Amino acid sequence: MVIKIIQIIVYPILTFIIGIFFIGLSRKMMARIQRRYGPPITQPLIDLIRFFYQKGISHGSIFNFGVILSLAGSIVVLLFIPFGRMSPLSSSGGLLVILYIMLFAPLGIALSGGEGANPNISIGISRKLILSLGYEVPFLFIILAIMTYYKTTSITEIVKIQQEAGWALFTIPLFLPGIAYLLILPAIIGMRPFDIASAPQEISSGPMVEYSGKYLALVHIEHAFTLFIGIALFINLFLGGATNIGFFFLKMIVLFVIVLIVNAVFPRYRVEQAIKYLWKWPTLIAFVGLILTKIPIF
Repeated sequence: MVIKIIQIIVYPILTFIIGIFFIGLSRKMMARIQRRYGPPITQPLIDLIRFFYQKGISHGSIFNFGVILSLAGSIVVLLFIPFGRMSPLSSSGGLLVILYIMLFAPLGIALSGGEGANPNISIGISRKLILSLGYEVPFLFIILAIMTYYKTTSITEIVKIQQEAGWALFTIPLFLPGIAYLLILPAIIGMRPFDIASAPQEISSGPMVEYSGKYLALVHIEHAFTLFIGIALFINLFLGGATNIGFFFLKMIVLFVIVLIVNAVFPRYRVEQAIKYLWKWPTLIAFVGLILTKIPIF
């Protein structure tokens, strides 16, 4: 029991550090690709400290509640996802619980931003919710394929089976859901070509345009958690997790660099382009993978 309590305290701190590191790494790598020097990797942490010391303006109780709901939802999801051998709440719920709680983050931002009464916020929120609907459909097929093949909803059991029998990504029926997950991963973590909800050049960062001070800091922290969640889920579901935190982190870096390359190459989608893409190729590939898991020969 004591170990679980310690993990519940330590886990969010570790994931926060990793998420902030990924944000700093993305800025640095993008700058290098664009032949710029770029900010230091520690710049996101410096920004967070500065935000907490600045005065924040609230637009009401729903504004405050939405930010807290979004952050709390991400933290709870984290506790269900194994990180090496650290998995505080993995025995209390399965993949379906994770699927439901992941909706809290966009809903919280929608509630909070709705109090801002800024046109850019409304546009950004509508884009964020539409994008969530877009990737939730293939994501659901991916989760169903995983649960059908391994005959369990427990993510720890799925990781354990893979460590004994091999990674899911290299099995015939689950190869297609794995590819589908890679195709929707930029949408889950809000990176190009799916950064339509923020789009600084179009709608001034959308939902974040009215955030300042500690509220802006909390939104950035939630984004760091979202980065970790999207990448860690793929590692656990398709790459067998890891027996230790170091190896798990190494897998995460490799996957994140791949996503960064996509981010650097592709331009931003329009909303209708994003939905058409998400409901076409990833959904089709994941659905075919789900059908294959029902065929006895596999």
